[in-house]
Amino acid sequence: MEYLHTMVRVSDLDKALDFYCRALGLVEVSRHENEAGRYTLVFLAAPKDLERARAHKAPMIELTYNWDPEVYTGGRNFGHLAYRVDDIYAACERLQAHGVTINRPPRDGRMAFVRSPDGISIELLQAGDPLPAREPWASMPNTGSW
Repeated sequence: MEYLHTMVRVSDLDKALDFYCRALGLVEVSRHENEAGRYTLVFLAAPKDLERARAHKAPMIELTYNWDPEVYTGGRNFGHLAYRVDDIYAACERLQAHGVTINRPPRDGRMAFVRSPDGISIELLQAGDPLPAREPWASMPNTGSW
């Protein structure tokens, strides 16, 4: 058995790509538009997974954009996606600079949670040992749910 991808339905492809690529830092690997089925699939990979994603089509996240509007619910029921980052504080600062709310700040220098524009919970985990606690993260309260 081999992990391939996780599919997430998105209601606004531009907003989703702004979040996943420009704010979170994933890279677009491929895109498929299906006029007959009226949908677009965009496959994304973490930068350190890019070579494997291109060679083996895994591991990736698949954003599915259905051209006919739908309301999606249950993002919290999905659970979450998790990514290891080299510097959790820098990752959270980049996300904040893109207007993303840090729902669970990295108070412990190890873990944070944010949400995509469609409510998908994203966990960020510090690579290696936790970073030393530092402000403003150490005293920042939780916001909303994750």
